[in-house]
Amino acid sequence: MNLEDRLRALAAERYHHRHPFNVRMHEGLLSPAELRRWVLNRFHYQRGIPVKDAYVLAKLGCRDLRRSWIRRIHDHDGRPGEDGGIERWLRLGEAVGLDRAALLSGEGVLPGVRFAVDAYVGFCRDGSRLEAVASSLTELFAPELMATRIDAWERHYPWVEPEGLRYFRARVPQGRRDSAEALALVRQWARTPEDEERVLAALAFKCDVLWSLLDAVEHASAAGEPSDAG
Repeated sequence: MNLEDRLRALAAERYHHRHPFNVRMHEGLLSPAELRRWVLNRFHYQRGIPVKDAYVLAKLGCRDLRRSWIRRIHDHDGRPGEDGGIERWLRLGEAVGLDRAALLSGEGVLPGVRFAVDAYVGFCRDGSRLEAVASSLTELFAPELMATRIDAWERHYPWVEPEGLRYFRARVPQGRRDSAEALALVRQWARTPEDEERVLAALAFKCDVLWSLLDAVEHASAAGEPSDAG
């Protein structure tokens, strides 16, 4: 089995598409409060993405690679006069009934979510360039999840304004592009069996980050904790 096949087999078992919270979301079983709780907490993760990408960028010793990777930061932070993924997520928050200021304040973010996001940013800061790039390979599987999510939200949560789904729609082509780039780099840099094991471990770690985030949200839902709805 080659490296890509091993990565796909690992993700089939551990990617968060299988998490009970995501399953319930896609089956239309979440209450408005649960959906808002997920949007609020996931926003904390979204804000961490350009930070971790800045750490990855600093590890790339080639100008051409930096020119390409910096696009990811622009995709999330936006460029002057253009919105980006963070702005689109804020609009998603508004579409589900959250207050923009509340989202930006970070109030109500669960401790487990903070811990998971900090762990991911720290992994990209402290790990090798191979490990940091490999940890982004969950994007190999994100486009299919985004397509499933768009369909589920349109069918099961019609009360959410369509504008709120722009983030998901944009991530389908972006995820395909970014994952192809990252996979090509990993193939180039992983030259030994030990390197390949580091790649697999990095992907497993990232899957654990995403799973832990949903664990925290699921636990809060089961405990009946209120959602900050602004």
